[in-house]
Amino acid sequence: MVAVTPAETSKAMTRMHRAALVEDAVHQVIERNLRNRGWKPYITAYTGYGAPGWARVMARVLLSRPRLVRRKREKLRGWRSFTTTPVSNAVVRIEVGGSVTETRTDRSGYVDCRVKGDLEPGWASVRLHCEGAAPVDAPIRVIDPAVKFGLISDIDDTVMVTALPRPLLAAWNTFVLDEHARMAVPGMAVLYERLINANPGTPVIYLSTGAWNVAPTLTRFLSRHLYPAGPILLTDWGPTPDRWFRSGQEHKRNSLRRLAQEFPEIKWLLVGDDGQHDQEIYSEFAREHPENVAAVAIRRLSPTQAVLAGAVPGPTETPEAVPSGGKTWFAAPDGAGLWSLLRDTDLAE
Repeated sequence: MVAVTPAETSKAMTRMHRAALVEDAVHQVIERNLRNRGWKPYITAYTGYGAPGWARVMARVLLSRPRLVRRKREKLRGWRSFTTTPVSNAVVRIEVGGSVTETRTDRSGYVDCRVKGDLEPGWASVRLHCEGAAPVDAPIRVIDPAVKFGLISDIDDTVMVTALPRPLLAAWNTFVLDEHARMAVPGMAVLYERLINANPGTPVIYLSTGAWNVAPTLTRFLSRHLYPAGPILLTDWGPTPDRWFRSGQEHKRNSLRRLAQEFPEIKWLLVGDDGQHDQEIYSEFAREHPENVAAVAIRRLSPTQAVLAGAVPGPTETPEAVPSGGKTWFAAPDGAGLWSLLRDTDLAE
């Protein structure tokens, strides 16, 4: 690891946004007080991805009461996911096969790094260690280099039904709604299963503007409603070194560009909805990386859902396939409608 001098640290801090400095100071005070009361660190591992020879590992180190660290958390209301204290600058060791990589958590307790290791295509796991915390295993989806097709899916209004005005949606889903009360979009899980059956080895990656705090909740939701397992790429809400809040749209754009760089041979089916910015973001990506886009499938919201999402209601009577920018855009109100369009294409053969 590269050593950082005090002068360099001080210079970096002066460039940070004031809100980020305040947040860090509050976290330091809370962490010190909780440790004095006997709270211990624990590791929350997220599903990562990779290829033979490397893996992207994602996790977070938090503090909790000792009795809660030992107790498995099954059913949580959203707000409980946010009553956590991150452990910043903690040393985390990552074991991948016979290789060990050492890294540190960021200012919000997160680890997101690419490590080397001998992994076979399919599902694998890496071992995470942190002083004072029990080691945990992080699942990794190892993508076979021979695979040429993949699926990237949005979550809200694409695979999971929401029925609130967009300004209230994040707060409701995050702080109030019980995870078992969420509803799946009809037919989408079946659509994904059929595409995977038609293209063995297809990786499925979920891309959302939601916060990492709700990753366990979303993982359980997807499993309960029989969606294929896959990494969920979320973001960290709150102040950044240069702004008040992170941009969800930029998170999606950057994630798509990274996947195109990491898997240049894969053509992705991009699945989203017409409620907010999916169409705009997917269109930009298709223009920038046409060689990495197989097609775009858009779940068309009902007039009521569109109004709640802050979009202009569109026609919902029939599915349609619209050529755009050299790529085909499929649009339908649910998974069955999208499958009726996709089943006669190369993606379903």
